[in-house]
Amino acid sequence: MSGAAKTIELKRVVITGIGVVSPLGIGKETFLEALLSGRGAVRSIERFDTTEFPVKFAAEVRDFDPSAYMDKKVAKRMDRYTQYGVAAATMALEDSAYPVSEDPYAVGAFIGSGVGGLDTHYDQIGALLGRGPTRVSPFFIPMMIPNMASACTSIQLGLKGPVNAVCTACAAGTMSLGDAFSLIRRGDATAMFAGGAEAAVNQVGMSAFAAMRAISFRNDEPERASRPFDAGRDGFVMGEGSGVLVLEESEHAIRRGAHIYAEIAGYGMTADAFHLTEPDETGEPAGLAMTKATRDAGVDPSEVDYVNAHGTSTPLGDIMETKAIKLCLGSHAARVMVSSNKSMFGHCLGAAGALEAAATVLSMEVGKVIPTINLDDPDPQCDLDYVPNTVREAEVNVAMSNSFGFGGHNAAIVLRRWHG
Repeated sequence: MSGAAKTIELKRVVITGIGVVSPLGIGKETFLEALLSGRGAVRSIERFDTTEFPVKFAAEVRDFDPSAYMDKKVAKRMDRYTQYGVAAATMALEDSAYPVSEDPYAVGAFIGSGVGGLDTHYDQIGALLGRGPTRVSPFFIPMMIPNMASACTSIQLGLKGPVNAVCTACAAGTMSLGDAFSLIRRGDATAMFAGGAEAAVNQVGMSAFAAMRAISFRNDEPERASRPFDAGRDGFVMGEGSGVLVLEESEHAIRRGAHIYAEIAGYGMTADAFHLTEPDETGEPAGLAMTKATRDAGVDPSEVDYVNAHGTSTPLGDIMETKAIKLCLGSHAARVMVSSNKSMFGHCLGAAGALEAAATVLSMEVGKVIPTINLDDPDPQCDLDYVPNTVREAEVNVAMSNSFGFGGHNAAIVLRRWHG
Protein backbone atom coordinates (compact mmCIF):
# COMPACT_ATOMS: atom_id res chain seq x y z
CA MET A 1 0.00 0.00 0.00
CA SER A 2 1.34 3.42 -0.87
CA GLY A 3 0.37 7.04 -0.45
CA ALA A 4 -0.39 9.25 2.52
CA ALA A 5 -3.29 8.59 4.85
CA LYS A 6 -6.47 10.40 3.92
CA THR A 7 -7.11 13.57 5.92
CA ILE A 8 -10.67 13.85 7.20
CA GLU A 9 -12.14 17.34 7.06
CA LEU A 10 -14.14 17.78 10.24
CA LYS A 11 -17.65 19.18 9.87
CA ARG A 12 -19.21 21.77 12.14
CA VAL A 13 -22.23 20.53 14.10
CA VAL A 14 -25.18 22.67 15.14
CA ILE A 15 -28.39 22.20 17.11
CA THR A 16 -31.53 22.78 15.05
CA GLY A 17 -34.30 21.16 17.10
CA ILE A 18 -35.18 20.64 20.77
CA GLY A 19 -37.78 18.37 22.35
CA VAL A 20 -38.44 18.21 26.09
CA VAL A 21 -40.49 16.05 28.45
CA SER A 22 -39.67 17.22 31.96
CA PRO A 23 -41.00 17.59 35.50
CA LEU A 24 -41.23 21.33 34.75
CA GLY A 25 -43.57 20.71 31.85
CA ILE A 26 -43.82 19.39 28.31
CA GLY A 27 -42.19 21.30 25.46
CA LYS A 28 -39.24 23.64 25.28
CA GLU A 29 -41.20 26.85 25.89
CA THR A 30 -42.79 25.66 29.13
CA PHE A 31 -39.47 24.19 30.23
CA LEU A 32 -37.52 27.41 29.69
CA GLU A 33 -40.18 29.60 31.29
CA ALA A 34 -40.10 27.52 34.47
CA LEU A 35 -36.29 27.49 34.60
CA LEU A 36 -36.01 31.26 34.23
CA SER A 37 -38.67 31.81 36.89
CA GLY A 38 -36.78 29.62 39.37
CA ARG A 39 -39.82 27.41 39.86
CA GLY A 40 -39.03 23.97 41.25
CA ALA A 41 -40.89 20.76 40.35
CA VAL A 42 -40.13 18.62 43.41
CA ARG A 43 -43.33 17.49 45.14
CA SER A 44 -44.84 14.58 47.07
CA ILE A 45 -45.08 11.54 44.81
CA GLU A 46 -48.52 11.00 43.25
CA ARG A 47 -47.77 7.94 41.08
CA PHE A 48 -47.94 5.39 43.91
CA ASP A 49 -48.73 5.15 47.63
CA THR A 50 -45.58 6.13 49.54
CA THR A 51 -46.82 5.21 53.03
CA GLU A 52 -44.20 2.47 53.49
CA PHE A 53 -41.40 4.28 51.65
CA PRO A 54 -38.61 6.18 53.43
CA VAL A 55 -38.53 8.89 50.73
CA LYS A 56 -41.90 10.23 49.66
CA PHE A 57 -41.06 12.90 47.09
CA ALA A 58 -39.54 13.30 43.63
CA ALA A 59 -39.73 15.45 40.50
CA GLU A 60 -42.36 13.59 38.50
CA VAL A 61 -43.46 14.21 34.92
CA ARG A 62 -47.13 15.13 35.12
CA ASP A 63 -49.85 15.74 32.52
CA PHE A 64 -48.06 13.60 29.93
CA ASP A 65 -50.30 11.98 27.31
CA PRO A 66 -48.31 9.65 25.02
CA SER A 67 -51.18 9.52 22.51
CA ALA A 68 -50.39 13.14 21.58
CA TYR A 69 -47.13 11.88 20.03
CA MET A 70 -47.77 8.28 18.96
CA ASP A 71 -50.51 5.75 18.31
CA LYS A 72 -52.16 4.48 21.51
CA LYS A 73 -51.60 0.84 20.59
CA VAL A 74 -47.92 1.50 19.90
CA ALA A 75 -47.57 3.39 23.19
CA LYS A 76 -48.90 0.41 25.16
CA ARG A 77 -45.94 -1.62 23.88
CA MET A 78 -43.42 0.89 25.22
CA ASP A 79 -42.11 1.42 28.71
CA ARG A 80 -42.71 4.91 30.07
CA TYR A 81 -39.05 5.90 29.49
CA THR A 82 -39.42 4.99 25.81
CA GLN A 83 -42.63 6.98 25.53
CA TYR A 84 -40.79 10.01 26.94
CA GLY A 85 -37.93 9.56 24.48
CA VAL A 86 -40.14 9.12 21.42
CA ALA A 87 -42.28 12.11 22.44
CA ALA A 88 -39.22 14.34 22.91
CA ALA A 89 -37.79 13.20 19.56
CA THR A 90 -41.11 13.87 17.82
CA MET A 91 -41.15 17.40 19.27
CA ALA A 92 -37.53 17.90 18.20
CA LEU A 93 -38.39 16.85 14.64
CA GLU A 94 -41.29 19.28 14.51
CA ASP A 95 -39.09 22.05 15.90
CA SER A 96 -36.29 21.45 13.42
CA ALA A 97 -38.45 20.61 10.37
CA TYR A 98 -35.63 18.28 9.35
CA PRO A 99 -36.37 16.56 5.99
CA VAL A 100 -35.81 12.95 7.04
CA SER A 101 -37.21 11.56 3.78
CA GLU A 102 -34.48 13.41 1.84
CA ASP A 103 -32.02 10.67 2.88
CA PRO A 104 -33.18 8.52 5.83
CA TYR A 105 -29.87 6.62 5.84
CA ALA A 106 -28.07 9.86 6.74
CA VAL A 107 -30.09 10.37 9.95
CA GLY A 108 -29.94 8.31 13.15
CA ALA A 109 -30.72 8.29 16.86
CA PHE A 110 -28.51 8.09 19.93
CA ILE A 111 -30.83 8.29 22.95
CA GLY A 112 -29.23 6.98 26.14
CA SER A 113 -30.71 5.73 29.39
CA GLY A 114 -29.28 4.92 32.78
CA VAL A 115 -31.68 2.14 33.82
CA GLY A 116 -34.03 1.53 30.89
CA GLY A 117 -37.52 0.12 31.44
CA LEU A 118 -37.74 0.07 35.22
CA ASP A 119 -41.57 0.20 35.23
CA THR A 120 -41.64 -2.88 33.02
CA HIS A 121 -39.14 -4.68 35.25
CA TYR A 122 -41.26 -3.98 38.31
CA ASP A 123 -44.55 -5.00 36.70
CA GLN A 124 -43.28 -8.19 35.07
CA ILE A 125 -41.30 -9.49 38.03
CA GLY A 126 -44.51 -8.97 40.01
CA ALA A 127 -46.40 -10.99 37.42
CA LEU A 128 -43.82 -13.78 37.58
CA LEU A 129 -43.81 -13.99 41.38
CA GLY A 130 -47.55 -13.49 41.80
CA ARG A 131 -49.04 -15.49 38.93
CA GLY A 132 -46.29 -17.65 37.52
CA PRO A 133 -44.00 -17.75 34.45
CA THR A 134 -46.81 -18.09 31.90
CA ARG A 135 -48.12 -14.64 32.87
CA VAL A 136 -44.95 -12.78 31.90
CA SER A 137 -45.65 -10.51 28.92
CA PRO A 138 -44.11 -11.34 25.52
CA PHE A 139 -43.30 -7.62 25.38
CA PHE A 140 -41.21 -7.71 28.58
CA ILE A 141 -37.85 -7.81 26.82
CA PRO A 142 -38.51 -5.27 24.04
CA MET A 143 -40.08 -2.91 26.59
CA MET A 144 -37.35 -2.99 29.23
CA ILE A 145 -34.06 -3.00 27.31
CA PRO A 146 -32.29 0.39 27.29
CA ASN A 147 -31.90 0.68 23.52
CA MET A 148 -35.63 0.97 22.90
CA ALA A 149 -35.90 4.77 23.15
CA SER A 150 -33.46 4.95 20.23
CA ALA A 151 -35.00 2.02 18.37
CA CYS A 152 -38.59 3.20 18.70
CA THR A 153 -37.57 6.72 17.70
CA SER A 154 -35.97 5.35 14.54
CA ILE A 155 -39.16 3.38 13.78
CA GLN A 156 -41.49 6.29 14.51
CA LEU A 157 -39.50 8.87 12.54
CA GLY A 158 -38.13 6.63 9.79
CA LEU A 159 -34.46 7.06 10.72
CA LYS A 160 -32.30 4.45 8.94
CA GLY A 161 -28.86 5.79 9.79
CA PRO A 162 -26.75 4.99 12.89
CA VAL A 163 -28.91 4.02 15.89
CA ASN A 164 -27.30 3.32 19.24
CA ALA A 165 -27.96 3.57 22.98
CA VAL A 166 -25.41 4.77 25.51
CA CYS A 167 -25.92 3.27 28.98
CA THR A 168 -23.44 5.09 31.24
CA ALA A 169 -25.67 5.90 34.20
CA CYS A 170 -26.02 9.65 34.79
CA ALA A 171 -23.57 10.51 32.00
CA ALA A 172 -25.65 8.79 29.30
CA GLY A 173 -27.41 11.90 28.00
CA THR A 174 -24.23 13.93 27.56
CA MET A 175 -22.31 11.00 26.10
CA SER A 176 -25.13 10.42 23.60
CA LEU A 177 -24.82 14.04 22.49
CA GLY A 178 -21.04 13.77 22.33
CA ASP A 179 -21.03 10.53 20.38
CA ALA A 180 -23.63 11.84 17.92
CA PHE A 181 -21.61 15.05 17.51
CA SER A 182 -18.47 13.01 16.74
CA LEU A 183 -20.34 10.93 14.16
CA ILE A 184 -21.60 13.95 12.24
CA ARG A 185 -18.29 15.78 12.52
CA ARG A 186 -16.42 13.02 10.73
CA GLY A 187 -19.05 12.75 8.02
CA ASP A 188 -20.78 9.50 8.98
CA ALA A 189 -24.20 11.13 9.33
CA THR A 190 -25.87 14.38 8.33
CA ALA A 191 -28.12 14.63 11.37
CA MET A 192 -28.77 12.78 14.63
CA PHE A 193 -31.56 12.77 17.18
CA ALA A 194 -29.53 12.65 20.39
CA GLY A 195 -30.20 12.82 24.11
CA GLY A 196 -31.52 10.70 26.94
CA ALA A 197 -34.69 9.26 28.46
CA GLU A 198 -35.47 8.00 31.96
CA ALA A 199 -38.47 6.98 34.08
CA ALA A 200 -37.17 5.68 37.41
CA VAL A 201 -39.71 7.30 39.74
CA ASN A 202 -41.45 4.10 40.76
CA GLN A 203 -41.50 1.74 43.72
CA VAL A 204 -38.29 -0.11 42.93
CA GLY A 205 -36.35 2.97 41.80
CA MET A 206 -37.18 4.96 44.91
CA SER A 207 -36.51 1.99 47.21
CA ALA A 208 -33.15 1.22 45.62
CA PHE A 209 -31.76 4.74 45.67
CA ALA A 210 -32.98 5.25 49.23
CA ALA A 211 -31.25 2.03 50.30
CA MET A 212 -28.00 3.43 48.86
CA ARG A 213 -28.51 6.65 50.87
CA ALA A 214 -27.92 8.51 47.59
CA ILE A 215 -31.13 10.59 47.65
CA SER A 216 -32.40 13.27 49.99
CA PHE A 217 -34.60 12.25 52.94
CA ARG A 218 -36.03 15.76 53.46
CA ASN A 219 -39.67 14.58 53.54
CA ASP A 220 -40.77 17.55 55.66
CA GLU A 221 -39.64 20.07 53.04
CA PRO A 222 -39.46 18.36 49.63
CA GLU A 223 -39.54 21.55 47.56
CA ARG A 224 -36.24 22.58 49.19
CA ALA A 225 -34.60 19.15 49.13
CA SER A 226 -32.56 19.61 45.94
CA ARG A 227 -29.99 22.19 47.02
CA PRO A 228 -26.74 21.86 45.06
CA PHE A 229 -23.65 23.44 46.61
CA ASP A 230 -25.57 24.31 49.79
CA ALA A 231 -24.16 23.26 53.17
CA GLY A 232 -27.47 21.60 54.06
CA ARG A 233 -27.66 19.23 51.08
CA ASP A 234 -28.18 15.56 51.92
CA GLY A 235 -28.51 13.83 48.54
CA PHE A 236 -30.09 14.17 45.13
CA VAL A 237 -33.79 14.23 44.31
CA MET A 238 -35.08 11.72 41.77
CA GLY A 239 -36.31 13.22 38.52
CA GLU A 240 -37.40 11.80 35.17
CA GLY A 241 -38.14 12.77 31.59
CA SER A 242 -36.39 13.11 28.26
CA GLY A 243 -34.44 15.65 26.28
CA VAL A 244 -33.72 15.09 22.59
CA LEU A 245 -31.79 17.51 20.37
CA VAL A 246 -31.47 17.46 16.60
CA LEU A 247 -27.77 17.74 15.78
CA GLU A 248 -27.05 18.64 12.18
CA GLU A 249 -24.10 19.27 9.92
CA SER A 250 -23.87 23.06 9.71
CA GLU A 251 -23.73 23.48 5.93
CA HIS A 252 -26.80 21.30 5.51
CA ALA A 253 -28.64 23.33 8.14
CA ILE A 254 -27.70 26.61 6.45
CA ARG A 255 -28.75 25.39 3.00
CA ARG A 256 -32.23 24.49 4.18
CA GLY A 257 -32.64 27.68 6.20
CA ALA A 258 -32.91 25.95 9.58
CA HIS A 259 -33.03 27.87 12.83
CA ILE A 260 -29.69 27.28 14.58
CA TYR A 261 -29.76 27.41 18.38
CA ALA A 262 -26.04 26.92 19.00
CA GLU A 263 -23.01 24.92 17.92
CA ILE A 264 -21.62 21.87 19.67
CA ALA A 265 -17.92 22.61 19.46
CA GLY A 266 -16.17 20.03 21.66
CA TYR A 267 -16.52 16.80 23.63
CA GLY A 268 -14.38 15.15 26.27
CA MET A 269 -14.70 12.08 28.46
CA THR A 270 -12.67 10.18 31.05
CA ALA A 271 -13.14 7.53 33.73
CA ASP A 272 -12.39 7.75 37.44
CA ALA A 273 -11.31 4.10 37.76
CA PHE A 274 -12.06 4.61 41.44
CA HIS A 275 -15.36 3.38 42.95
CA LEU A 276 -18.79 1.98 42.05
CA THR A 277 -20.70 5.06 43.17
CA GLU A 278 -18.38 7.63 44.76
CA PRO A 279 -16.49 10.17 42.63
CA ASP A 280 -12.73 10.60 42.73
CA GLU A 281 -12.61 13.35 45.35
CA THR A 282 -9.58 15.03 43.76
CA GLY A 283 -11.67 16.03 40.77
CA GLU A 284 -8.77 15.23 38.44
CA PRO A 285 -10.53 12.81 36.05
CA ALA A 286 -13.63 15.00 35.80
CA GLY A 287 -11.48 18.10 35.34
CA LEU A 288 -9.57 16.38 32.54
CA ALA A 289 -12.83 15.51 30.75
CA MET A 290 -13.68 19.22 30.83
CA THR A 291 -10.18 20.14 29.62
CA LYS A 292 -10.46 17.64 26.75
CA ALA A 293 -13.75 19.23 25.73
CA THR A 294 -12.29 22.74 25.64
CA ARG A 295 -9.24 21.57 23.69
CA ASP A 296 -11.45 19.69 21.25
CA ALA A 297 -13.45 22.90 20.75
CA GLY A 298 -10.34 25.02 20.32
CA VAL A 299 -11.48 27.14 23.26
CA ASP A 300 -9.16 28.71 25.81
CA PRO A 301 -10.39 28.27 29.41
CA SER A 302 -10.60 32.06 29.72
CA GLU A 303 -13.29 32.07 27.00
CA VAL A 304 -15.76 29.93 28.99
CA ASP A 305 -18.59 32.14 30.26
CA TYR A 306 -20.81 29.57 31.95
CA VAL A 307 -20.78 26.00 33.24
CA ASN A 308 -24.01 24.03 33.49
CA ALA A 309 -22.90 21.84 36.38
CA HIS A 310 -23.79 18.24 37.04
CA GLY A 311 -24.54 19.65 40.50
CA THR A 312 -26.46 16.76 42.02
CA SER A 313 -26.83 18.06 45.61
CA THR A 314 -24.77 15.17 47.01
CA PRO A 315 -22.18 15.87 49.73
CA LEU A 316 -19.21 14.44 47.78
CA GLY A 317 -20.25 15.21 44.21
CA ASP A 318 -20.65 18.97 44.50
CA ILE A 319 -17.26 19.43 46.17
CA MET A 320 -15.62 17.21 43.57
CA GLU A 321 -17.14 19.17 40.69
CA THR A 322 -16.05 22.48 42.20
CA LYS A 323 -12.47 21.15 42.31
CA ALA A 324 -12.78 19.85 38.73
CA ILE A 325 -13.94 23.23 37.42
CA LYS A 326 -10.97 24.90 39.11
CA LEU A 327 -8.56 22.33 37.65
CA CYS A 328 -9.92 22.95 34.15
CA LEU A 329 -10.36 26.72 34.23
CA GLY A 330 -7.60 27.72 36.64
CA SER A 331 -7.86 31.26 38.01
CA HIS A 332 -10.67 32.00 35.52
CA ALA A 333 -12.96 29.67 37.52
CA ALA A 334 -13.60 32.46 40.03
CA ARG A 335 -15.13 34.60 37.26
CA VAL A 336 -17.26 31.93 35.57
CA MET A 337 -21.00 31.57 36.20
CA VAL A 338 -21.97 28.07 37.30
CA SER A 339 -25.45 26.71 38.02
CA SER A 340 -27.31 23.46 38.52
CA ASN A 341 -30.68 22.86 36.85
CA LYS A 342 -31.16 19.85 39.14
CA SER A 343 -32.09 22.28 41.89
CA MET A 344 -35.40 22.69 40.00
CA PHE A 345 -36.15 19.39 38.24
CA GLY A 346 -34.12 16.90 40.25
CA HIS A 347 -31.69 14.34 38.88
CA CYS A 348 -33.11 12.77 35.73
CA LEU A 349 -30.30 10.18 35.59
CA GLY A 350 -29.64 9.18 31.97
CA ALA A 351 -31.80 12.04 30.69
CA ALA A 352 -30.10 14.69 32.84
CA GLY A 353 -27.30 15.72 30.48
CA ALA A 354 -29.62 16.15 27.51
CA LEU A 355 -32.16 18.20 29.46
CA GLU A 356 -29.35 20.35 30.82
CA ALA A 357 -27.85 20.87 27.37
CA ALA A 358 -31.30 21.93 26.15
CA ALA A 359 -31.63 24.33 29.08
CA THR A 360 -28.21 25.78 28.34
CA VAL A 361 -28.77 26.53 24.65
CA LEU A 362 -32.28 27.88 25.24
CA SER A 363 -31.03 30.24 27.93
CA MET A 364 -28.05 31.31 25.79
CA GLU A 365 -30.50 32.33 23.09
CA VAL A 366 -32.45 34.66 25.41
CA GLY A 367 -29.38 36.06 27.18
CA LYS A 368 -30.24 34.81 30.66
CA VAL A 369 -28.42 32.44 33.01
CA ILE A 370 -30.61 29.95 34.88
CA PRO A 371 -30.12 30.12 38.68
CA THR A 372 -29.35 27.46 41.27
CA ILE A 373 -32.35 27.62 43.60
CA ASN A 374 -32.36 26.64 47.30
CA LEU A 375 -28.77 27.88 47.63
CA ASP A 376 -29.08 29.78 50.91
CA ASP A 377 -26.01 28.69 52.89
CA PRO A 378 -23.13 27.87 50.51
CA ASP A 379 -20.78 25.09 51.50
CA PRO A 380 -17.39 26.73 52.24
CA GLN A 381 -15.79 24.11 49.98
CA CYS A 382 -18.11 25.16 47.14
CA ASP A 383 -16.86 28.68 46.57
CA LEU A 384 -17.66 29.56 42.94
CA ASP A 385 -20.35 31.82 41.48
CA TYR A 386 -23.34 29.46 41.41
CA VAL A 387 -25.88 32.16 40.38
CA PRO A 388 -27.92 31.68 43.57
CA ASN A 389 -31.71 31.80 43.47
CA THR A 390 -32.25 34.56 40.88
CA VAL A 391 -31.95 34.52 37.09
CA ARG A 392 -29.11 36.68 35.76
CA GLU A 393 -29.03 38.71 32.56
CA ALA A 394 -25.78 37.83 30.78
CA GLU A 395 -24.50 37.10 27.29
CA VAL A 396 -23.01 33.62 27.11
CA ASN A 397 -20.86 32.93 24.07
CA VAL A 398 -19.20 29.73 25.30
CA ALA A 399 -20.80 27.29 27.73
CA MET A 400 -19.85 23.90 29.08
CA SER A 401 -22.24 21.18 30.28
CA ASN A 402 -20.99 18.42 32.61
CA SER A 403 -22.28 14.96 33.50
CA PHE A 404 -20.78 12.34 35.81
CA GLY A 405 -22.18 8.83 36.25
CA PHE A 406 -22.01 5.97 38.74
CA GLY A 407 -19.05 3.78 37.85
CA GLY A 408 -16.85 6.83 37.23
CA HIS A 409 -18.08 7.99 33.80
CA ASN A 410 -17.19 11.65 33.16
CA ALA A 411 -18.34 13.68 30.16
CA ALA A 412 -18.37 17.33 29.11
CA ILE A 413 -19.51 19.14 26.01
CA VAL A 414 -18.71 22.70 24.91
CA LEU A 415 -21.52 24.74 23.37
CA ARG A 416 -20.86 27.92 21.42
CA ARG A 417 -23.15 30.71 20.29
CA TRP A 418 -23.62 30.39 16.52
CA HIS A 419 -21.88 33.13 14.58
CA GLY A 420 -21.99 31.49 11.16
